[in-house]
Amino acid sequence: MAHAHSVKRYRGLMDWITTVDHKKIAILYLVAGGFFFGIGGIEAILIRIQLMKPMNDFVSAQVFNELITMHGTTMIFLGVMPLIFAIMNAVVPLQIGARDVAFPFLNALGFWTFLFGGLLLNLSWVMGGAPDAGWTSYTPLSGSEYSGTHGVDFYTIGLQIAGLGTLIGGINFLATIITMRAPGMSYMRMPMFTWTTFITSAIILFAFPAITVGLVLLTFDRILGANFFDVAGGGNPVLWQHIFWIFGHPEVYILILPAFGIISEVIPTFSRKRLFGYSSMVFATILIAFLGFMVWAHHMFTTGLGNVANALFSISTMLIAVPTGIKIFNWLFTMWGGQIRFTAANLFAVGFVPTFVMGGVTGVMLASAPADFQFHDTYFVVAHFHYVIVGGLVLGLFSGLHYWWPKMFGRILSETLGKWTFWTFMIGFQLTFFVQHFLGLMGMQRRIVTYLPNQDFDLLNLVSSVGAFLMGVGVIMFLVNIVITMKKPAGAPNDPWEDGRTLEWSIPSPPPEYNFKQTPLVRGIDAYWKEKMAGHTEMTPAEPVGSIHMPSATPLPFVMSVGIFIAGLGLMFSNDEFGNAFMNVIFNNYIVVIIGLVITFGAMALRSLYDDHGWHIEPEDQDEKGART
Repeated sequence: MAHAHSVKRYRGLMDWITTVDHKKIAILYLVAGGFFFGIGGIEAILIRIQLMKPMNDFVSAQVFNELITMHGTTMIFLGVMPLIFAIMNAVVPLQIGARDVAFPFLNALGFWTFLFGGLLLNLSWVMGGAPDAGWTSYTPLSGSEYSGTHGVDFYTIGLQIAGLGTLIGGINFLATIITMRAPGMSYMRMPMFTWTTFITSAIILFAFPAITVGLVLLTFDRILGANFFDVAGGGNPVLWQHIFWIFGHPEVYILILPAFGIISEVIPTFSRKRLFGYSSMVFATILIAFLGFMVWAHHMFTTGLGNVANALFSISTMLIAVPTGIKIFNWLFTMWGGQIRFTAANLFAVGFVPTFVMGGVTGVMLASAPADFQFHDTYFVVAHFHYVIVGGLVLGLFSGLHYWWPKMFGRILSETLGKWTFWTFMIGFQLTFFVQHFLGLMGMQRRIVTYLPNQDFDLLNLVSSVGAFLMGVGVIMFLVNIVITMKKPAGAPNDPWEDGRTLEWSIPSPPPEYNFKQTPLVRGIDAYWKEKMAGHTEMTPAEPVGSIHMPSATPLPFVMSVGIFIAGLGLMFSNDEFGNAFMNVIFNNYIVVIIGLVITFGAMALRSLYDDHGWHIEPEDQDEKGART
């Protein structure tokens, strides 16, 4: 019989280690991202305690540098990125009417490589000192002359492994959205969140190789004695800045575009209106991605690139404000005349708009090269960056999590606690970062461990620190909300908000393993809303009920990632002198590196040589509730 494949079923921890189901991988990303987000948050709180008062000695200068470096690196690469991928994994296949992503195996591999890269980076705290050269790791500060410990090695190798996971994920989503849309779903009928995921994935595809090259070159400099960035050896430290920011500025859009997509789903749902100017939103997003690659040197106005370069990058940076402004007006016009409901999800979405505008306005100020000479390396830049990333992305993530939580888990988060979370976090955020604009304008430099009294910095720093504690309380409230909600039985309806417009609201909450019993037929933009307006309670199917093919669970992605982790650790300590002769032999002769690579390539060979056909769910096993095992 054609369908008689054995079904691999695992239970408990093995189920999570071997899963290739995009919905379970979304939950893994959510847990891992939440864990790293918590670590980054604790690091931020420690920084703010140190800066609460002048001449404070809460932490040493060395530990402060490590905290500053690890806070930025952890939050950007290990905290918010996986939370974005969690929502993408949970939502995008459902929004396009697909049963999974294009490459379920790769999806799992992307998660595990990200996780092991993140764990490797954070191991630095207990293995001889964290990286201390700032989250941008500028050379020569990050060279072996000034960073003599293994801190920066953990940074370069950990981020290479984690970045590999992100790159794999981006390629996977591109393939999924291009090839797996339901019949009738043309590009201009895709939901806005799917569009932003698509464009974000394209940016990942072009931006992440740049940082990977930079990290490889820095690793060569530090471990193998090369001189790409060493002036004495004919290298150039400014080269690192170019490589880093050619990745670093598109990275800002990798982070913020998915938040734009979330806001573009939440505001129409709770305004009971179509998104205003859908096509202009799509083209504005594409334009942002295109211009995002042309502005990297605005981070380098003070490096002496010359007037022509500064002028060109000033202009290109200001141009990006145009498509961003289009989006702001589209959201406002969507709400205009709508029947707005201020649920917790919508509060975060509406709060996002003015906060992000503020971040954009200070961005235009920084885009002016002469002004940037004054603002550069002050707290004004810190305030600007956090208004965009926290006031933009993190508010967007909170909005998306409140909005799609019932779809992911079958339980609706407490609205009361959600609103308390919003007000606590929002007030804390404004207190923390609004005053930092003025600290910067008054001359307070960033990345300094302390400051002298009587410079008018004292009160504003105290306010900023109190705000940071409030933000922490807001995050804890969100976690309490999750714990309370998860104790309740799962009983959320298909469309808990009653005004769902896109395909994910047409199937049970949480979705069955196969997502759609029958692939839906899409007959317009906001496909589910269109069917509801035509008097239908569910989507019109595009195929008869039939046998559904499913991919098999496999431990290979986990094993491959463990191998890469071991190889990375081995490379890092390959030049060290150990007190133990055995350790010297296995590390100095690259034996640990070889063991790690053998594990990884062995798992890859196994994957290539053994043809796993997956398994099928027969029609009699497809129930309407679609309980997942």
